[in-house]
Order: sequence, then C-alpha cells, then structure tokens
Amino acid sequence: MPTKVTVLNNGPLRIEGDFSICDAAGGEFGLAGRTVLSLCRCGHSANKPFCDGSHGRQGFQSVETARELPPPKPKV
Repeated sequence: MPTKVTVLNNGPLRIEGDFSICDAAGGEFGLAGRTVLSLCRCGHSANKPFCDGSHGRQGFQSVETARELPPPKPKV
C-alpha cells in the first residue's frame, strides 16, 4: 500500500501505509508493525514525534486545504 499522509484539522499528521520513521542520526523508531500512526503537529506531545492527544487539551487550531506548491528552486 502506498504511503498516505493526511493533515487532520486541528490535529496531527496521520500516516498510513508502508513507512519507517527515523531520527536525525538515522536511527529507526520501532513501530511494532504499525501501518497507521499520527505524528504531533502542535508541539505539546509528551511522546514526540508521536501524537498523544495533547492538541485537544491545548486548543491547537490549524485547518489546512490542499494546494499546489511552486516548482522547486534549481539546485546550484
């Protein structure tokens, strides 16, 4: 199944499919076979980078609508 990322209104980023999540040093998080999980977008989770529902308690608000991005700048 291809990976799908959904920006949830007033909530996290939901990832579905075949994926891995790595830290900045390249270490891979053990996902215990999960094919669906949510990543924190509000910055308040005690389990970063994963969502723990803190966005609801903190009143996080962000509603995004899909749009076209400009073309990437050429690499020099």
